[in-house]
Amino acid sequence: MNLIAQKGPLADLYEKVESDKRITDDDAMRLFECRDLNALAALANFVREKKVGDRASFIVNRYINYSNYCILSCQFCSFARKKRDDDGFELTTNEIVAKAKEALALGVTELHIVGGLHPSLPLSYYTDMLKSLKSLDAKLHLKCFTAVEILHLGRLSKKSPEEILKELRDSGLDSLTGGGAEIFSSKIRGQIAKGKETAEEWADIHRAWHRMGGRSTCTMLFGHVENLNDRVDHLRRLRALQDETNGFTGFIPLPYHPENNAVPVDHPPTGFDILRTIAISRVYLDNIDHLTAYWVGLGLPLAQVALSYGADDLHGTIEEEHIFHMAGADGPQAQTEAAMVKAIREAGRVPVQRNSFYEPIKEWTESADSIGQSVPIKVLQDNLATA
Repeated sequence: MNLIAQKGPLADLYEKVESDKRITDDDAMRLFECRDLNALAALANFVREKKVGDRASFIVNRYINYSNYCILSCQFCSFARKKRDDDGFELTTNEIVAKAKEALALGVTELHIVGGLHPSLPLSYYTDMLKSLKSLDAKLHLKCFTAVEILHLGRLSKKSPEEILKELRDSGLDSLTGGGAEIFSSKIRGQIAKGKETAEEWADIHRAWHRMGGRSTCTMLFGHVENLNDRVDHLRRLRALQDETNGFTGFIPLPYHPENNAVPVDHPPTGFDILRTIAISRVYLDNIDHLTAYWVGLGLPLAQVALSYGADDLHGTIEEEHIFHMAGADGPQAQTEAAMVKAIREAGRVPVQRNSFYEPIKEWTESADSIGQSVPIKVLQDNLATA
């Protein structure tokens, strides 16, 4: 480790991490209370490079929100609408397929599809959508739905979550998204997302999916009304579930955006808070290999910096993002492949295009005779296939 690690205020924790010993909740709180960002970066970067080396990845994907109609009224949410609202929307399967065709022409390998808890769409709407999308390209990875959407479909259809997951999987679902975790504290969930699924229900859905052989990501929404203990509790529950199932492919910490919703936050997360949370998450979640700096929520410049604070992924090209932008994110809705490669290079990392399971599809190397050329690696075709 570097000199900061050896001589800094966290030297004993560096020694612990270097010896592959798991940090405790008390250790995590101590890290949150540390004001030395350089020390946190050194520790997180050590863990990051031990796991993934110098690579930083992105995925060529496309977001599709099929509807923003929702029976819930989560206080933190800026996306949901009621049927009476003029700016509510609901896409037909044909409209979704049209968006997918446009995305495939751009070379996407994944569609990321989520929506609100629609009051009346039947299960057949979702299964038909998946089948139609798979018919376009069997290798197109369909990463769809949050845990609460699965619960909602079960209640509408009077079926168990396991039955819903099986029907969706048989129709083409490849992986679940990690959204909806928010903060697991029941007290905080009651303040920001009253009526949404409990932390236990969120975990049960992912546990069931993992037991079926499925994979998913996991998230944490931070910087609203929670405290640091709530964050550590959230990370502890994710780590425990990963110990049990080993089904999470990556962790995505999401900074709260306060516009156009009902959670009064005078001081949303700062750059300092975002970077320390990313760094501590990397160290604490020792059983999750990948950590995404979600450029939509952070802004691309800060996401670049996060690649030195434990993150090894910038998420995707996306093409069209609504949820964060309706909450006040003011950056672009999409990035090109070239922009992602440039951002990663500027951060001093090796750019890698990945698939939905964080496996490399191709990487960019710099040499005297090959500046900026994409270099396919041997698992190129295998990693384009779905699980």
